[in-house]
Amino acid sequence: MTTSTPSNPARLTELTDCGGCAAKLGADLLADALSGLGAEAAPDELLAGLAPPDDAAVYKVSADLAIIGTLDFFPPLVDDPFTFGEIAAANALSDVFAMGGRVLFALSIAAFPEELPRETLAQIFAGASARVREAGGTLAGGHTIRDSEPKYGLAVVGAAHPDQLLRKGGARAGDRLLLTKRLGTGLLVSGRRKGKTTDADLAAAVEQMRDLNRKASELLVAHGVRGATDITGFGLLGHGLEMAQASGTRFVFNAGRLPALEGALNLARSGLETSGAGHNRRFAAPALTVDQVAPELIALAHDPQTSGGLLAAVPAEAAGAVRSALEAEGEKVFEVGHVEIGSGISLVA
Repeated sequence: MTTSTPSNPARLTELTDCGGCAAKLGADLLADALSGLGAEAAPDELLAGLAPPDDAAVYKVSADLAIIGTLDFFPPLVDDPFTFGEIAAANALSDVFAMGGRVLFALSIAAFPEELPRETLAQIFAGASARVREAGGTLAGGHTIRDSEPKYGLAVVGAAHPDQLLRKGGARAGDRLLLTKRLGTGLLVSGRRKGKTTDADLAAAVEQMRDLNRKASELLVAHGVRGATDITGFGLLGHGLEMAQASGTRFVFNAGRLPALEGALNLARSGLETSGAGHNRRFAAPALTVDQVAPELIALAHDPQTSGGLLAAVPAEAAGAVRSALEAEGEKVFEVGHVEIGSGISLVA
């Protein structure tokens, strides 16, 4: 990890109430706010927009080219500015990868207190630029305003073949559900604010949040997978529900197979939970059934993730080959459930 300590370091997390994707407006509130938007007729070239919503907007330019547009930003969840820039960038870039695209360029979206040291700002931008370059793109500009609470993220432009997109609506009954990162970042970051998360456990969570979903996305597309999303602020169950609804299917998650970052389940057992998890519970509740699952695993499944992994719906006959391909490239992969005929989501023991 490359970092540089400013001469007048600022503890970024002391300037915020919450950070990362835990600061995201709840899916329950967002659904109400967006109700009715996207109902107007959209051009045929708009392959993904608000009706139905997906991880990014996609516009078909030609028979073999679609442009992807997305943006994401949030308050700091770590104190090191370079690392904050890396995580914010990785999280924003993930929506392009969740659509099966490649990154072209990105623009910064920034809000900072005027008294924040210039070195701190420079390190945030440098961290983001490093991740964008690793994603295959360029940080090409942006816009910054004054705000008492720092916030940073990216607007990202990508490209993909229109017939090779990963879509929330691409799941089919019989598919296996594969997840490419562990869960628990919200619990660990929140636990750190309360002095309950160890240095080692936080470091592992930070390292995962810095990781790009680029390679996993490329491999899913190469194997013909068409159903995927990335797991961020709405948690595994919230984003899983979005996929199930878009696909007209039922997602069944096996709680015993959910991969947790070290320390996350202990924090959940202690009763710790983010405010974002409360929104996630309310959003999923009408469509969720739970069968004899331990409370800490339910909490993990609702935990808001920052720069989380991809959740892919993979045909059963291809699941073994996809897992092998991911593991051969050093990517983590966990089979966490399957897709059935029906509607809603289940969490089973």
